Amino acid sequence: MIPVNTVYRHTFSFTQNDVILFAQVSGDNNPLHLDADFAATTAFKKPIIHGALASSVFSKIMGTEFPGFGSVYMKQVSEYKRPMFVDTEYEAVFTVMAINEAKHTAEISTEIFDVATGKKTTEGMAVIMNKEEF
Repeated sequence: MIPVNTVYRHTFSFTQNDVILFAQVSGDNNPLHLDADFAATTAFKKPIIHGALASSVFSKIMGTEFPGFGSVYMKQVSEYKRPMFVDTEYEAVFTVMAINEAKHTAEISTEIFDVATGKKTTEGMAVIMNKEEF
């Protein structure tokens, strides 16, 4: 059983090809994500990663690593604090905030930090059900 205050960390990055594939799957072909010339005219100066692509790392980790297989993703709230860019190393941090043993659920804080700067890019909260772990 995973206790309250457990922290799990995962380092990752996305490539431009990941962004292109996500745009194809999601249908979000906003040039801010795909067109360097367009993005150069924005405050970001270069293409940024879709927020939903960034948050997809939460699903990957919670469904396969922490708490892992058998998890049911019940809720995710995310706030995007700073832009994220391709070929940049990020760290996702998961912290178990509360557990409801009767329902086998946990509230888990979900955050992403830029490894080089230490700045938070994304913060949120998830609710996960896992009968083996909670």
